[in-house]
Amino acid sequence: MSYRQGGWLLLAVAVALALGKDYLPEGMIRFPDAMILPFADWINTAFNFMRDDLGLMAVTRAFSDVVEFGLDVTANLLYGKSRWPRIGPIPWVVIAATAGVAGYVLGGWRLAVLSGGTFVWIAVMGQWKWAMETLSVIVVAVPVSVLLGLLLGTLAWRFRLAEVILNPLLNIAQSLPHFAYMIPVVVFIGVGPKAGAIVTIIFAVPPMIRMTLLGLREVSPEIIESGKMSGATRWQLMSRVRIPAARTELLIGVNQVIMQSLAMVVLASFIGMPGLGQKLLQLLQALKIGLSVEIGITIVLLAIVLDRMSKAWAHRQPVHLPEHAGWLERHRMLVVWAALLAAGFGLAGINDYFVEVERSQALSIAGPIDDAMNAFIWLITPVTEWLRWFLITWVLIPLRNAFLWFPVVSVLALLAAIGWRTGGARSALVCLAFFVPIALSGWWDRAMITVYMVLAAVALALLLGLPIGILSARRPERAERALLICDTLQTFPSFIYLIPVIMLFGVNDVAVIAAITVFATVPIVRYMIEGLRNVPPETIEAAAMSGASERQLLWHVKLPLAVPTILVGANQSVMFALFMVIIAAFIGTQDLGQEMQRALSSTDVGKGLVLGFAVAFMGLMVDHLILTWSRLRKQGASI
Repeated sequence: MSYRQGGWLLLAVAVALALGKDYLPEGMIRFPDAMILPFADWINTAFNFMRDDLGLMAVTRAFSDVVEFGLDVTANLLYGKSRWPRIGPIPWVVIAATAGVAGYVLGGWRLAVLSGGTFVWIAVMGQWKWAMETLSVIVVAVPVSVLLGLLLGTLAWRFRLAEVILNPLLNIAQSLPHFAYMIPVVVFIGVGPKAGAIVTIIFAVPPMIRMTLLGLREVSPEIIESGKMSGATRWQLMSRVRIPAARTELLIGVNQVIMQSLAMVVLASFIGMPGLGQKLLQLLQALKIGLSVEIGITIVLLAIVLDRMSKAWAHRQPVHLPEHAGWLERHRMLVVWAALLAAGFGLAGINDYFVEVERSQALSIAGPIDDAMNAFIWLITPVTEWLRWFLITWVLIPLRNAFLWFPVVSVLALLAAIGWRTGGARSALVCLAFFVPIALSGWWDRAMITVYMVLAAVALALLLGLPIGILSARRPERAERALLICDTLQTFPSFIYLIPVIMLFGVNDVAVIAAITVFATVPIVRYMIEGLRNVPPETIEAAAMSGASERQLLWHVKLPLAVPTILVGANQSVMFALFMVIIAAFIGTQDLGQEMQRALSSTDVGKGLVLGFAVAFMGLMVDHLILTWSRLRKQGASI
């Protein structure tokens, strides 16, 4: 049976089951309780066994004690917590000067102004302690995550069995929502900075593993052969040949670790992690928009600085000075840094303002922001209220009810039809393998609400992102500006996207879908531009010489050739939407995210992981379908 015939047959079965719902037994509309498997109980039993019988609690406590020691050191240095070595806090002017010098060395004056200016902003806005609480965790978590990722990535490169074991684990780990990581950590570690650091380490390791594996694999055989001919031992070959040759990929991995760490540290406020995330959470709960925007600006600036500096480090090439260069010429920036440090400590000794700006001395733009937002909201309230009423009454509620109306067996048949149409029987079985466990978990209705919200948001993101990408790709300078905006937006922790939608729509499904839509539009725009820009110029030239108009070039040449890249963007858009819908549960939903937050508050590991796997399985199914379709299309298969 061909892909096409099998897909149509299963689609007919799905439609027949839906139309005949009234005649189906209850067990086919929703699986009966007798068929619901106690996945959560099994997971809890396994965790209790590991914790109590295998002594895993002692191991995790020992590891957490090591992490806590590192946190105490950074806490003392960055914001003066009374811990060893008891020499802090380092004055803010010193840290700002250090950031400025590092920015100059890595990327020139623009990066120096951005990085130094960010820390000046944090200080004068009275947010220094909160920001340093956040950075103290990142400073500890990033090196540990990089080291673990480097070791595991090297292991996967060296041993095929290790790669086979790690690959599915990484796929699932990178598809799990943030909250799914937190619950086991709370059980084994507790709450607070220590738990926040450990969950950050776990969350940030997977991208480093992948980039290490990729970097070591792409080292040129000629480089390796040259090292062997020079008499290098296996250790020297690894430490002085392979790893330096994979430097760019490894540093890109470090960049991803840093950004993942910042995203998780902000969200770790849900498990008692102090810092900017906790303050933002408190302000959002109190609907203090002006102060929330202040904190949001700080988090965004930190994200941009960390992203730009780590990327600049990754792409920076070693500078070789002439042999006759003197010590001062070789260490010019070191001397400048030392002079700035001396000046900074001198200012701090003269006035405590240069150590830490107290809240009573701080600047604030919260009042003007509140006034401006109140005026803006008053102006657009008639529009937003009508739009909220229209969307909820005539679009979202009917759409949600439609998703909940379909029988389980009809949805499973539809997914099998899509899978068969995409990649044959194997893909149909993969789709069922991902969704049948969700049906058997007892969370089907919550999962369908999640699916409805994600599909609605991704559909809106496509409607927005595709034309924006097409228009941006027409001119190189416009494309560069759009990509810069996309890069900047992708550095924002997902929590930030909640601020504007709460201001505009309040706490409801419209706000949730608006936040998901904005978050999910970014990868679509990015990959649309990249796909259109990477169409071979020879192909475009040949079509133009054949008399094709601009419209024909777009629809019959550029877009068909850019489809594989555009699909990668659609895939990422779905993953972004799944992550965001869980976080958006904070502002009120009835989906899996809300239940995951309840599991977090009750430290129910089993329930939390079941819900997390449900979200991960949705993302992995979409990923499988898109990659399979793209691969077969490239091979010229008849689908």
